[in-house]
Amino acid sequence: MLTDTETRLLGVMMMVIMLGMGASLTFKDFAIALRKPQGILVGLACQYGLMPLIAYGMATALGLPPAYAIGLILMGCMPGGTTSNIFTYFSKGTLSLSILMTMCSTLVAVFMVPVTLALYSTGIEGDWQIPQGNIIQVLAVLLVPTVLGMALRKFNANVGAVVEMIGGLLGVAVILFLVGSWVPRNWQLLLETGFPVYTASIGLGLVGMTLGYGLSRLLRQDTRRSRTIAMETGIQNGPLAVLIVVLTFTDDRQQAVLLIPVLYSLFIVLTSSAVTVWFRGITTREELARDAAKIGALARA
Repeated sequence: MLTDTETRLLGVMMMVIMLGMGASLTFKDFAIALRKPQGILVGLACQYGLMPLIAYGMATALGLPPAYAIGLILMGCMPGGTTSNIFTYFSKGTLSLSILMTMCSTLVAVFMVPVTLALYSTGIEGDWQIPQGNIIQVLAVLLVPTVLGMALRKFNANVGAVVEMIGGLLGVAVILFLVGSWVPRNWQLLLETGFPVYTASIGLGLVGMTLGYGLSRLLRQDTRRSRTIAMETGIQNGPLAVLIVVLTFTDDRQQAVLLIPVLYSLFIVLTSSAVTVWFRGITTREELARDAAKIGALARA
């Protein structure tokens, strides 16, 4: 359970993150994206089609109790986070697509998160349900700094770039903050937590990346864009899920529902780092192969 001070600090940090996310784009970027929207549409299909279904399927298959199930399903319904942009950059993915996907999934989250959460949490006991009003209020409030960030970038590109960098770095800092503040107080709980919970916390991101890549290739996205969509699909906005939980539940119920979002936020950094190294190696080999092909063509000419 987070303290009141930690909850307020988390709220402020999320506002800065969303400001930085908005500052990463201009309104012109959206106009350009609308001319070739295939990648973004595929990404949204993965984000709000695959991920909630994966979370529901894992919760059912693993037989998770209501508290853990609602935490996992909430995590699956979240939009992408700014952390995915950082990992996409280091994996040599298509950064512009990653940023646009993060922004678009966040903008439509006000509608899509309540809808998908209500759909996949049907049947879970009422005491563990998250009211749609709570979700809409949190997301609507966070859209304000996002739009302000876009306006800031338009009127002063240099300041916008600095805010963008701060927001991206703070995304990782929030995860470290959650882990550093929550894990030490709940060490005994972590030792007593069963294998199914760890499987769900780790598996959600990995399965999301795998199926996101597969669906992207099936829908004829090139390999580099498919890897970008895979990262964007599997890396959810963990801090946002934590904020929704702490504003909805109290005491032991809050601690129980928080378990999977916090564990997911911890493990997604580790698994994404491994996937980034793998994707980076693939991209490097592709680039070398293209360069060799060009040299060979020039030699034959």
